[in-house]
Amino acid sequence: MTQRGRTTERAPGERVDARTERWRAHRRKVRAEFVDAAFRALDKFGPEVSMGDIAKEAGAAKPKLYRHFEDKADLYDAIVDRVRDMLWGRVVSTIDLANDTARELIGRTAAEYVLVVVEHPNVFRFILHSHFTRRASESDRALHTARQSARRAAELFGGLLDDVSVDVESVELLNYSIFGAVASATDWWLGVNRLREPTMPAEDFIAYLAEIVAALATANARRTGFTVDTDLPMHLAFRPA
Repeated sequence: MTQRGRTTERAPGERVDARTERWRAHRRKVRAEFVDAAFRALDKFGPEVSMGDIAKEAGAAKPKLYRHFEDKADLYDAIVDRVRDMLWGRVVSTIDLANDTARELIGRTAAEYVLVVVEHPNVFRFILHSHFTRRASESDRALHTARQSARRAAELFGGLLDDVSVDVESVELLNYSIFGAVASATDWWLGVNRLREPTMPAEDFIAYLAEIVAALATANARRTGFTVDTDLPMHLAFRPA
């Protein structure tokens, strides 16, 4: 690099890049801590929680919260991402993709989902009814989330299905269908601010969700020219019709 007629040996931007990476790591850490605080605040105060409640739970001033999140919707997105990653991690750690039947995979996924709902009911009420998301680009965010999930699912299962090409757009449609059905059912099961216990026992709700997901997956497979035997492992369950 030339500076006032002299050449230095330092590569351009080397120190700046290291500093930038340290800032990014710090920002990720602080954002994660605020999401942790958001979960605690939601558990305590319910889905009408405020940004001030979350900042107080984190032991920080509200301006600091806004330095790390663009707005309420940005924090909402981070909470949704945390729930998605939490559920994904729990599901992957409890299943055997090579040997579990499709029915078992669906049932265990439903069970892990309901366990997370039971642990954090107000987080799910917040996700379903949050005042943080009143913005015009809501449909764009939903589309982006569905596409991310579809590609992750396609990558995960694509290598398991013998001689079957995974259509990401088809998986995206299935994701939309499942998300919509499960969200609506969860909304009914929890109620917006229901103080009493859910009217349907958790084990019955798990079975209900598993039936919904299996039916949607079977219908989507049939639409794309496949049959599904849910009593077979995933790599054998999908076959051309």
